[in-house]
Amino acid sequence: MTRVKPLYLLVLSVWHNRVWPLLRRPWLWLPLCLLLVLMLADRLLPLPLPVDDLARVVLAEDGTPLWRFADHDGVWRYPVRPDQVSPYYLEALLTYEDRWFYQHPGVNPLALGRAAWQNLQGGRVLSGGSTLSMQVARLLDPHARSYRGKLKQLWRTLQLEWHLSKDEILTLYLNRAPFGGTLQGVAAASWAYLGKSPSQLTRAEAALLAVLPQAPSRLRPDRHPERAQAARDKVLKRLADFNVWPQSAISDALEEPVLLAPRQEPRLAPLLARRLNTRSSPPLIHTTLDAALQRRLEDLLLGWRARLPERTSAAILVVEQPSMAVRAYLGSVDISDAKRFGHVDMVRAVRSPGSTLKPFLYGMALDEGLIHSESLLQDVPRRYGDYRPGNFASGFSGAVSASQALATSLNLPAVQLLEAYGPKRFAGELRSAGVPLLLPPLAEPNLALILGGAGSRLEELVSGYSAFARGGMAARLRFQPQDGLHERRLLSPGSAWIVRRILSGQARPDRDPRAQLVQRPTLAWKTGTSYGFRDAWAIGVAPRYLIGIWIGRPDGTPVPGQFGLASAAPLLLQVHDLLVNRDSQRGIAQPLDPQPAEVGVAAICWPLGQPMDPQDPNCRRQRFAWTLAGTTPPTLPAPDQPLGLGLQERIWTNAAGLRVDASCPGATQQNLALWPAPLEPWLPRRERRSARMPAVDPQCPPQHVPASAPLSIVGVREGDRLRRPAGSAEPLRLRLSALGGSGRRWWFVDGQPVAETNADALISQSFARAGRYQLSVLDESGQTAQLSFSLQN
Repeated sequence: MTRVKPLYLLVLSVWHNRVWPLLRRPWLWLPLCLLLVLMLADRLLPLPLPVDDLARVVLAEDGTPLWRFADHDGVWRYPVRPDQVSPYYLEALLTYEDRWFYQHPGVNPLALGRAAWQNLQGGRVLSGGSTLSMQVARLLDPHARSYRGKLKQLWRTLQLEWHLSKDEILTLYLNRAPFGGTLQGVAAASWAYLGKSPSQLTRAEAALLAVLPQAPSRLRPDRHPERAQAARDKVLKRLADFNVWPQSAISDALEEPVLLAPRQEPRLAPLLARRLNTRSSPPLIHTTLDAALQRRLEDLLLGWRARLPERTSAAILVVEQPSMAVRAYLGSVDISDAKRFGHVDMVRAVRSPGSTLKPFLYGMALDEGLIHSESLLQDVPRRYGDYRPGNFASGFSGAVSASQALATSLNLPAVQLLEAYGPKRFAGELRSAGVPLLLPPLAEPNLALILGGAGSRLEELVSGYSAFARGGMAARLRFQPQDGLHERRLLSPGSAWIVRRILSGQARPDRDPRAQLVQRPTLAWKTGTSYGFRDAWAIGVAPRYLIGIWIGRPDGTPVPGQFGLASAAPLLLQVHDLLVNRDSQRGIAQPLDPQPAEVGVAAICWPLGQPMDPQDPNCRRQRFAWTLAGTTPPTLPAPDQPLGLGLQERIWTNAAGLRVDASCPGATQQNLALWPAPLEPWLPRRERRSARMPAVDPQCPPQHVPASAPLSIVGVREGDRLRRPAGSAEPLRLRLSALGGSGRRWWFVDGQPVAETNADALISQSFARAGRYQLSVLDESGQTAQLSFSLQN
């Protein structure tokens, strides 16, 4: 049985018998010591490989540079790999600079010997004999042009070859070679001088860029085209001498002149570039922008600058809705215009959205079954505590359809609808879909939301409007290719389709309820104006694009006379026309817009809002409406509808058509459809309750007489502050009348009787003293109406 030696004895045996005899030979010590010295030097003097120095380039979707952020030395680069550069450039570079790049160990002894002989003969440094590896070493660790500097360069070259592969060294050269001014790298030079990607270089362009780093300032093609062409031709002849390219190709390249425009640095989408540039960003920041579209819109907006009021800015956002990719992003008129606050990104700024929220409310109300497209709404004055909303253009329309109220952006019907739907629920639905409404601390959603009483951002509104183009799904905007497509349900496909039809000016359906619409969509758009003319909005839903426009002063100062329809809408339409023309030139067909299966058409009658025979006396006005799932919601009552004044009255009449009590002989029951009582002042006389109700039979009067319409004063409003005409000392004279009520009227000013009139008669009353007045009116049934106003000097 063989006994196994312990491990330590085995190690000692190998050391004594094999290693020690070798160490006793002096000629082995020198290379070993040299190797140890080199390893120690490499450790103590590490290779200064470049680190992230904050140089960034923001790119369009096709790789076009949009904006650049220079490093601390003011240099900007566009990083590339060898496989992203034209093969012509690599052939020209290696043939002219270092034909044996892939064979030598970093230093070419023949080239160094030739350079040393020339330097000795000349008594100074005339030639360096540098390889590409040596040039990279000098770029990473600059040195003086001396023998000591050359030794330092050789040491760095050896380190490069030791630590990096040939392709990694070539990549460093491609990205660090100087090309004049603040340009470094072939890609930055290609875009700046030639306006193209380095992968698309011609042979002549490749030869030009290959020689520029030899003397970047002296050969800059934008300043010294003759010198640059001479140097380029020298490279081309070298390529011909070594048969790298065919002679015919060389001849063609030699005929190509070097004619360049002044160098152009990328200056597009600065505010998006600033938004995406963070300390964790990669050197190349990719976006979804279309560089050509961005450039055209920036030129367009600069042309609009003269049309905008002083210190006013504007923002444009264009999104391709199938992918939700942002194709154009203009956060201000001009980032360099300090007077217009050009540095403020108004795409992200929180502003009052004005009326741009109304389409969301109408879509939600359709889904909730509160309305159909022709539901009767009330555009009449209302007061909600201390809140008294009014219309943008003043005045009131009375009875309006839901589609008309939305298309003309009436405020009071929207407030009526929001009160029925619920402001908290409305704000919650929008927040869930990615359209949060910002309120002051501790504030809760209220009726003012629908008129812009909250804060929102242009990008969030455009994101919300995507629901009208994507079957009710609101999708988040995508600024970079790696951003995922995230969407949430906001509306049903049917309500989104109906609202888009209304906003595109096609609110009334075909009179044939069986008609199914399959057509190409047109532009649907909505404007908005915030309180005090601070913000003008226009948001459009085109067949392929979503367009958002904002105009105003970033500091929130009012701009009198500026509102959505006059300021933002013309710019929206111009952007839309530009997009349509681009698609047409590219042969891109517009998508079809089929009517969803759940959308139907119904003939309904006002005031009840229900389908009925047009010959029915209660069908006072027939209209054709878009409906969802075949439902036709009845007319939405107003919250302030007086008790006892419903939309239907049950009455009994005798053979003479007079109203009688139900117990009277020959009494026949009849259901009478009446208009909502608040609409009385805007109805024709034949449609008012007093005209629609049959006269009472004095022989058998009904025990219950329906209440009359509420009494109201016309001619002045609660809280009005009035002035005499300029330069006039005459008393202020007002023409007043009362609507609603019944019988004669008695008028009072500050409690003192001033007039007695019949039901619809006018009075003319003078007010001489400045101060506050209380005006009231009383009718025969005991109803009173009262308001206060003031006369100012």
